[in-house]
Amino acid sequence: MRPDLFQAPDYYLLDDLLTDEHKLVRDSARAWVKKEVSPIIEEYAQKAEFPKQIVKGLGEIGGFGPYIPVEYGGAGLDQISYGLIMQEIERGDSGVRSTSSVQSSLVMYPIWKYGNEEQRMKYLPKLATGEWIGCFGLTEPDHGSNPGGMTTNFKDMGDHYLLNGAKMWISNAPFADIAVVWAKNEEGRIHGLIVERGMEGFTTPETHNKWSLRASATGELIFDNVKVPKENLLPNKSGLGAPLGCLDSARYGIAWGAIGAAMDCYDTALRYSKERIQFDKPIGATQLQQKKLAEMITEITKAQLLTWRLGILRNEGRATSAQISMAKRNNVNMAIEIAREARQMLGGMGITGEYSIMRHMMNLESVITYEGTHDIHLLITGMDVTGFSAFK
Repeated sequence: MRPDLFQAPDYYLLDDLLTDEHKLVRDSARAWVKKEVSPIIEEYAQKAEFPKQIVKGLGEIGGFGPYIPVEYGGAGLDQISYGLIMQEIERGDSGVRSTSSVQSSLVMYPIWKYGNEEQRMKYLPKLATGEWIGCFGLTEPDHGSNPGGMTTNFKDMGDHYLLNGAKMWISNAPFADIAVVWAKNEEGRIHGLIVERGMEGFTTPETHNKWSLRASATGELIFDNVKVPKENLLPNKSGLGAPLGCLDSARYGIAWGAIGAAMDCYDTALRYSKERIQFDKPIGATQLQQKKLAEMITEITKAQLLTWRLGILRNEGRATSAQISMAKRNNVNMAIEIAREARQMLGGMGITGEYSIMRHMMNLESVITYEGTHDIHLLITGMDVTGFSAFK
């Protein structure tokens, strides 16, 4: 494993827009990634295994629910701090960031926002430390971009609910202690239910043979007449808007995280361009390679400005779902293009595990698809600016 020599680009001096707390949070996460993630991540990606030993550290750096209030075990940080943590974790690996953002935005967020006080106190403190890991059940085998068509359902049996159905492509599923599951009641209304490992009829088979997010555990959620206590229903919001509200938080984190992956690819390519000699000079001294690097840093800088402004709007409660979609789509596409250009700059070395670029490139193929595909986010922006829905 090559030493982690990462230096974050800041071409427009955006650190000047951050508070001391923001920079402390980011630098702590960056140092942790360099120490705990970088030395092991290639090995775990190669063997398609999630490094469970890092879970405690993720909790310690605020990787789980950093914006959750302190009284529930969170750090009580703002949205820019959350974004910066996601940026640094994804700089290490998108799969590790997936574990972090699922726990934060898709498990802790709905319990905090849609749950009652008893649910908050029972689950959030243990989720914040990583003692418990959660997952989020929305996507189904036949319903991805159209989650409202879900068939997973529950029936009121008097003293409990009876849950049936299946979810797939679920990050953290194979080892999750709880699942926040979205299902329809007998009237067809979507509700959130907290399903705990050990409930009879609840299984979580792992998804194998992935070429992407190999250091992240992915699986299915199978519900075969699962008896769910009535106190496990999230009472304060129902309808499709409830899970979509969680996805807003997660997509916002992805918009920041993708910058981290892009930064890592750019920094790797920049350093390589200064060291690799061809035709008696560094390849970084040639026009074509400088063009690639100049375009990379331009796109990273634009993405940094986009997410910083979005973070301000999130802090003020003014960010719209469509604005979040724009940032997710733009930044992930930016990152995947930079990964591809950086891979070419490294030539054959770019496909090896000696460098992080090919791993980032494969990971980003999942990130550009999950939590709203590239095309779906385009249609969300189109609908927002025209007022016409092109979904039906």
